[in-house]
Amino acid sequence: MENRIGKSYTARKALFAKGLREGRLSMQEIEKALPAGTLTAAERWLLYYSLRAAQVEIIDEVTGQVDHGFMAEQPATPAEH
Repeated sequence: MENRIGKSYTARKALFAKGLREGRLSMQEIEKALPAGTLTAAERWLLYYSLRAAQVEIIDEVTGQVDHGFMAEQPATPAEH
C-alpha cells in the first residue's frame, strides 16, 4: 500500500512540475502517469482542479481542445430592461 501511495505522490509531483514549467499537460499524459485506480475520484478531481488553479492548461491530444472543467460555463449575463 505504501509503495502505491509513494508512486502516486511522485507522479503527481512530477506532473505539477512539468505543468508549471510548460504551462500545459495533456489529459493522456495525466492518465498515463496516474491510471485508473491510482487515485480516488475525489483525489483525481482535486488534481485537475489544482492544475487549473495553477493556470496549467489541460489539453486533449486527440481533439486539441482545452479542458476548462466547470470553469468553462460562464454565468448568463442579465438582460437589460
